[in-house]
Amino acid sequence: MENNYLEKALPFLKHIDTGRREQFQAYFRNAPLWVLENFTIETIKKGTALIREGEPVEHVYFIGDGIIKATDYRIYGISFDFMLFTKVYAYGGMEIIMDIEKFRTSLQTVTDCIVVKIPKAQFSKWMETDIQSLRHESKLMGEYLLEQARNVRAFLFLQGSDRLAMLLINRYEKYAQSGTMKLKNDRQELSDFTGLSEKTITRSVKKLKEDGLISREGNDIVISKEQYARLKENLTEVLFDDE
Repeated sequence: MENNYLEKALPFLKHIDTGRREQFQAYFRNAPLWVLENFTIETIKKGTALIREGEPVEHVYFIGDGIIKATDYRIYGISFDFMLFTKVYAYGGMEIIMDIEKFRTSLQTVTDCIVVKIPKAQFSKWMETDIQSLRHESKLMGEYLLEQARNVRAFLFLQGSDRLAMLLINRYEKYAQSGTMKLKNDRQELSDFTGLSEKTITRSVKKLKEDGLISREGNDIVISKEQYARLKENLTEVLFDDE
């Protein structure tokens, strides 16, 4: 599919970052016109449940702009936000390829998002008739599952400040600008992403600051390039022994 056709179908591509635009172009490179004609574009507000686990799969979703998170509510009714997404994935694509009728993960918008929807029937037909696009989707699906499994395994070994450090490393790698990352010190949000209590979050932030691994600016946690390197070095043996 020529890029000019894709940009006509998805005009927001002209205004998003280059990396995500290139991912859209790669994903829909071979898409037939009848797939593009079935696009629906929506703007979804921050904090909206985009997909709920257990609901039937009726559409496949792509995040054109913004950030979403995956949340698990099944363990003792506690929400555990185990993954942030910024890349272009087909949310619902895994379920369709695996012949699963209902969504297996709950997704919520972390920021305002531009969302592209494709009906299940059209996405399924495309994957069944285009081996190259199916291979690309399978590669991305495997990448997502490997990253998720790695994050979950890591959390089995980490406690307290080390678990928070893992989250901060992940955030730095995704959102640092000019070598610095700022993150709002929202104890509830940090608790949801780490599975730690808010009291433990408070103690962990204090410890990391005392160790010089993070800084504070008002209510923000600030991490420099040097602090990021030290955070990552401290967790190397557990998390990064394969790099």
